[in-house]
Amino acid sequence: MADSELIKEVALVVKEESAINDAIEEKKLISPITEDGSMDRKGNPAIKKKTGQWKSAIILLVNYGLSTLAFFGVGVNLVLFLTRVMQQENAEAANSVSKWTGTVYILSLFGAFLSDSYWGRYFTCAIFQLIFVMGLTLLSLSSWFLLVKPLGCGYALKQCNPPSTIGTILFYLSTYMIAFGNGGYQPSIATFGSDQFDEMDPKESHSKVAFFSYFYLALNAGSLFSNTILVYYEDSGKWVMGFWVSTAAAALALILFLVGSPGYRYFKPSGNPLTRIAQVFVAAIHKFHVKVPFIPKLLYEVHGRVSAIAGTRKILHSNDFRFLDKAATMTEEEEDRNKDQSWRLCTVTQVEEVKCVLKMMPIWLCTIIYSVVFTQMASLFVEQGAAMNTNIKGFHIPAASMSVFDIISVLSFITIYRHFLIPLSGKFSKNPEGLTELQRMGVGLVIGMLAMVSAGIVELQRLKMVSKNSVNEPSSMSILWQIPQYALIGASEVFMYVGQLEFFNGQAPDGVKSFGSSLCMASISLGNYVSIMLVTIVMTVTTKDDKRPGWIPGNLNSGHLDRFFFLLAALTSLDFLIFLVCAKWYKGIKLDDGYGEEEEEEEEEEEEEEEEEKGNKV
Repeated sequence: MADSELIKEVALVVKEESAINDAIEEKKLISPITEDGSMDRKGNPAIKKKTGQWKSAIILLVNYGLSTLAFFGVGVNLVLFLTRVMQQENAEAANSVSKWTGTVYILSLFGAFLSDSYWGRYFTCAIFQLIFVMGLTLLSLSSWFLLVKPLGCGYALKQCNPPSTIGTILFYLSTYMIAFGNGGYQPSIATFGSDQFDEMDPKESHSKVAFFSYFYLALNAGSLFSNTILVYYEDSGKWVMGFWVSTAAAALALILFLVGSPGYRYFKPSGNPLTRIAQVFVAAIHKFHVKVPFIPKLLYEVHGRVSAIAGTRKILHSNDFRFLDKAATMTEEEEDRNKDQSWRLCTVTQVEEVKCVLKMMPIWLCTIIYSVVFTQMASLFVEQGAAMNTNIKGFHIPAASMSVFDIISVLSFITIYRHFLIPLSGKFSKNPEGLTELQRMGVGLVIGMLAMVSAGIVELQRLKMVSKNSVNEPSSMSILWQIPQYALIGASEVFMYVGQLEFFNGQAPDGVKSFGSSLCMASISLGNYVSIMLVTIVMTVTTKDDKRPGWIPGNLNSGHLDRFFFLLAALTSLDFLIFLVCAKWYKGIKLDDGYGEEEEEEEEEEEEEEEEEKGNKV
């Protein structure tokens, strides 16, 4: 009899739990305000109908597209500007572009730090866009009055005058202002755009995932104009006009960004993450001999739905890096909550924030070699194309404009992936989003490796078609043979970089969201620096006076650029194998949404009371 009553009571409890869960889900769906902690411009909880979503996201996507147009209006032809106007050698120019591009993306870490810690996403975007516009204006003026002399030089046989000292100084000052402005802006705009969707709302959560695909689409749509129209005029010596168009696009982007301010959703900065990370390590080391409790609930955490880290959600405990749990283990000395114990006792969420960053690092390191592959498109691909036949039926094709096939490939593959591959792969993987972010990144590595193989094969054929009587002239091989390598790079970007944006933004804790987005940019930065290192090592090893000019000499017809491309293909293959091991080891973040916490605590108390009563009856 007692057993049957107990079964009925258990059934009743299960039914009540189900009702509570249904109520929680209903609350999520019908809530008129956002549940992820976002606010409106006045600091009040954001109302869903009046703020964010696609209305604000589209403004930010157009803003990013215009900024990208401006950035690539300078970057895509920079290697040719350095060789023709600044009069640098091929290897030196390739390394200069890699340094500049690397600086752009390494500064994304600085922008992300300011965004997460002190300024917030909105203010960070506005300030760095202003610096970006100022740099473009200075570059346009210095090129107009000091560098491009005579006007129209750098095309055909029209040589430029040697650059003056003041012109060189202003050129580097302006280009690195552009790098500083764009580098600080990029991770913040990616995160700020995703902030316009409440991931606690099922409908908006789906839109948030889709946003990153459209974000990368905006990047390539913006660069399409730069890689076709602007690159054509700049290649023909109209550098100044191209730079002024870029300046106008960046200024328009800034104005548009400011106009959309009333409708955005905002998050408060959560303080210096470096301090929080240091506190975890200091506390863990200080309590080196303290035994970590076996039950995670015994670790220290604040009560309620809000985390101790301002403006962030709690993170559930994980079993990785158990040593760090010592920082959240409370000793008898730490029971006095009135004292400041931030360097001796940390919450579970603070410890898990550090764990999340540590777990992402191996994945991030595996993306650097891919970025080495990607950066060749702005340097050695262009130099390879310039050494080929660029005239098609009397029409001159600028070598840098071949990157338009990369853009077309990106635009095509984003459409193909979202409308065909996701439904198809979803049937096999049972994942509504198709392949996971890590799976897509792996596919991107493989396609990137194939791009290097394609570039190497093209270079082999190009060298075979170089006339022995005119070794200083471009090969007779058409530049259109570069299309496959550009198209493969574009396809790999859709899988690798879109996957990276989703992965690092989704797996980064709330307190370091911009840092998560900046990891993608930082990967590109280190990829450029590693490319510089590889080019330098290769040239040092393969060069021997006039007898061996090296793999990448000033005259590519005398070198072996194909061997460098094959070397990159081999390194990418090795990197892919390491990535597979890291991806299998990785375990994702688990957030505590906080719903039903009070109800669950009340129910647990009731169950304990009932069990005590039953025990007394027995």
